[in-house]
Amino acid sequence: MARLFQALFLTASATRVFASCAYGTHLMPRAEEGEVPISTFGYTGSIGPLNWAALATPDNNACATGTRQSPIDMVDSVFEVIPASSVTFEVNDMPDGAEFENLGSTVEVITQGGRLVLDNKEFALQQFHFHLPSEHLDNGTSQAMEMHMVHQSEAGEIAVVGVYINIATEAAAAAPAKRSLGSRSRLFGRQEAAAPVTGAPTTLLETIFGVVDQISVPGTKVKTPPLVMSEVVNLVKAGNFQAYSGSLTTPPCSEGVNWRVSTAKLAVSPASFTKVRDVIGFNARFPQNAPGEPNILMVSALGSAAAAVSVAGTAA
Repeated sequence: MARLFQALFLTASATRVFASCAYGTHLMPRAEEGEVPISTFGYTGSIGPLNWAALATPDNNACATGTRQSPIDMVDSVFEVIPASSVTFEVNDMPDGAEFENLGSTVEVITQGGRLVLDNKEFALQQFHFHLPSEHLDNGTSQAMEMHMVHQSEAGEIAVVGVYINIATEAAAAAPAKRSLGSRSRLFGRQEAAAPVTGAPTTLLETIFGVVDQISVPGTKVKTPPLVMSEVVNLVKAGNFQAYSGSLTTPPCSEGVNWRVSTAKLAVSPASFTKVRDVIGFNARFPQNAPGEPNILMVSALGSAAAAVSVAGTAA
């Protein structure tokens, strides 16, 4: 059993893993002079989740040994329900557009201000990126996509707001063409978000994914059209947050991440989903065990009983 356990940490590469879902935080500082790094990890084969720990030992050890790993199946017993309306959650509009880049492992929008306040602690929004399909499961069900809005406190703690994305029906997808995309304030010329049509594609996503084909090559970036964030913020605040303590869903799989998974769901048109799928491909880590249970890779290597003993011994 010891040999099987050690096999989880065989070093396959000395190259440090860059451009994870924490890119832009203290864990993965943004590259200087606008360079877009390309991830050295992936989602299949020898660079996939089964071997992330071996890609950079000991940095990525938590991927194979951590007991509070993400993503998870969001069932009632693993999270606390918090009304989103009771949480300070703000995202600045980006009237001049934003940088949208392809990291190889995901596509990411660099934000221009926003905050999340948890337990009187403020977290500043750094970026948001996308996974296809969703990484978290909604009570056992995978969704088409998931957006992760990554925040960081002054102390370097990480908080992530996760929002599911579904594919709009063909009828709903046609609805935005029949409605105003917003109105202009006569005093300030500021664009106001129009009230969303139920089941219709989220305007923000349609705007962003409208240019995703321009960054089809990893390491490239493009400027988006103006982004009105209030539509998404209002949708999220109308629902609840499912809160739990987990980890980054990419290497180095660091734990202590404050997760707030929204019960609100965004939508994307079938055409836009196809465009983003053709660029992202597949980039979802498989669901992990419930928080506090032995790491699923330890269970696979050692068996559930031995893994539990190993975890208990580590805790002691």
